[in-house]
Amino acid sequence: MSTKHSETAVLNSIREISIAHSPDSDDAFMFYGLATNKIRVPGYKFTHTLCDIETLNRKAQDEAFYDVSAISFHAYPYVQENYALMGCGGSVGEGYGPMVVAMKPMSQDDLKRVKVAIPGTMTTAFLALKIFNPEIETEVVPFDQIIPEVLAGKYEAGLIIHEGQLTYGRSGLHKIIDLGVWWRETTKLVLPLGGNAIRRSLGAESHKIISKALRDSIQHALDHREQALEYAMQFARDLDTSLASRFVSMYVNERTLDYGPDGREAIRKLLEMGHERGIIPITPKVEFVD
Repeated sequence: MSTKHSETAVLNSIREISIAHSPDSDDAFMFYGLATNKIRVPGYKFTHTLCDIETLNRKAQDEAFYDVSAISFHAYPYVQENYALMGCGGSVGEGYGPMVVAMKPMSQDDLKRVKVAIPGTMTTAFLALKIFNPEIETEVVPFDQIIPEVLAGKYEAGLIIHEGQLTYGRSGLHKIIDLGVWWRETTKLVLPLGGNAIRRSLGAESHKIISKALRDSIQHALDHREQALEYAMQFARDLDTSLASRFVSMYVNERTLDYGPDGREAIRKLLEMGHERGIIPITPKVEFVD
């Protein structure tokens, strides 16, 4: 075979894997190794798309669009026919998580009397809020607009995710409830927020190879924290380096390499509770690939 033909054969044998995740510092940190080609896999090429989590939830549900997609755990039952959950790459709250904040102090019971701005009905934050109190009235607002809309007086309270959990106090907002704290007190478990779903049709061999690649990418970032954090800073939305570092530590850690048995139990528990209470109409069938 000529050199030209052998090069063509190699190119043709490369499998392109589309990966989608949200444009956040924790996801960027996690995917640093793969996105910058520090982690390479012979025969595989990874392409990255950055998109907000609610859009990714919908794309996975409506189109099974990406090979690997970050999703909210709340979205998993809606995509479980086409996707399995990866055993790595998830974000869990170890006694912390999404929180409801307001312009003025109020009791948790007061939340039944106001409209709460939420980042999307497929987010795990919304699911946890509805398990906490199904009577709370909500309205969807883009996640990065929730704090500004509450400050502008358009909503009395907002459910915040991502970096807002660290920055809301700067704006003079008051924390009404941290759903990660409430969940731990209620279940004694961590609050699983988001994970990576992998398309079932890729097959067991690819599942294993891609899972290892992502785990290697996470480990590379943890081992080269400074460089990975520097890369992640471009996605850190108004955080200084120390706050970005704190945020990344909250959501990229040993649990991101592997949920652990209790972490997997927490995912099942969250979805089962959502189903039992009529929030999720589909019976969840949680399946992991490693």
